[in-house]
Amino acid sequence: MQRREFIRLLGGAAAACPLSARAQQRTMPVAGFLSTLSPQELTFVMPAFRQGLSEAGFDEGRNFVIEYRWAEGHYERLPALAADLVRQQVAVIAAISGTPAALAAKAATTTIPIVFAIGGDPVAPGLVTNLSRPEANITGVSFYTSPVVTKRLELAHELFRGRTIGVFVNPGNPPSVTEGKSLQAAADGLGQAIQIVNVSTEGQLDGALADLMQHGIGALIVSSDPLFFIARKRLVSLMTRYSLPGIFADREQAEAGGLVSYGASRPEAYRQAGVYIGRILRGEKPSDLPVMLPTKFELIINLKTAKALGLSLPTSLLALADEVIE
Repeated sequence: MQRREFIRLLGGAAAACPLSARAQQRTMPVAGFLSTLSPQELTFVMPAFRQGLSEAGFDEGRNFVIEYRWAEGHYERLPALAADLVRQQVAVIAAISGTPAALAAKAATTTIPIVFAIGGDPVAPGLVTNLSRPEANITGVSFYTSPVVTKRLELAHELFRGRTIGVFVNPGNPPSVTEGKSLQAAADGLGQAIQIVNVSTEGQLDGALADLMQHGIGALIVSSDPLFFIARKRLVSLMTRYSLPGIFADREQAEAGGLVSYGASRPEAYRQAGVYIGRILRGEKPSDLPVMLPTKFELIINLKTAKALGLSLPTSLLALADEVIE
C-alpha cells in the first residue's frame, strides 16, 4: 500500500507541473500577430519588433505570449486568420506588413486594440480618419508618405529622361492603387509619360513585363506591396532578362539586384509598432496613440546592377546614397 501510495503521489505531482505551467502561461497577456507575409519574409524585421516590445517592458515568453497567424501572401486567408485571433480573445492584434492585414483585423473586431505597421497611407483605405488622434480601437505606424512616392518618380525621370516609365501596382491592395494615382499625378506635373500595369499574382509578372517592353519603357517603378516584396528575387531576375532597371521601395529589393530603392526604414517602423503593442498591453488606449509616420529615409543604389545594365550613374546621385552596393 505504501508503495502504491508513493507512486500515486508521484504521478499526481508530475501531472500538476505541466498544468501549473499552462496555468501560468494563461495568466500572461496574449498578443495576436497577423501578417500578410511568411515567417521567412519577416526574419529581418522581427528583431526590431521584439526590441520595441522590450523597450516597453515586454519579452516574449517571459511576461507575455504571441499567437502568430501568417497569410504567406494569400490575402484571401486574412479574414479567417483575423477571426481566429478574435476567438482566441487576444489582448491586442499586431496587423503587420500590409494594409490588407490591418483591414482584415479592423473588420474582425471593434473592441480588441489593433496596431498596424504598413507601407501605405492609413487614411485612404479607411483604417483611420485622423492621424494625430485615431478613433476607436486602431492605431499604428505607416512608412508611407506621398513625397516618397514622388521622389521615386523624380529619380526615374532624371535617370531615364525622355523614356516612358512603367509602373507596377497591385489592384488587390488599396495603398498600391493609391501609389499609382500619386505617381500619375506627379508624372503629369513633370511631363513624364508613364504606363501603369496591374499585377495581382506572381504568375502575372512575366506577361506584365513582356507587355511593358512592347511599349518601349526605359525603367520600372514597383509600388510598395507585399506581393512585390515576396516575389522580389523572381521579379529582379525577370527584369535582368529584359535589361530593365527598377526603382523600388525597400532596400531588400535593391539588395536582391534592383537598381535603386528609396523608402523609409522598415525595421524602425516595426520597432515603433512593438513599442505601441507594449504600451497597449500596459493599459494605454489606441485612441491616445497617434499614428506614427517615417522620419528616416534611405536611398540604396546597386552599382553592380548599374554596371551590368551599362548605366553610368551621376556622381551627385551616388554621393547622396545612404549605401552603394558595389
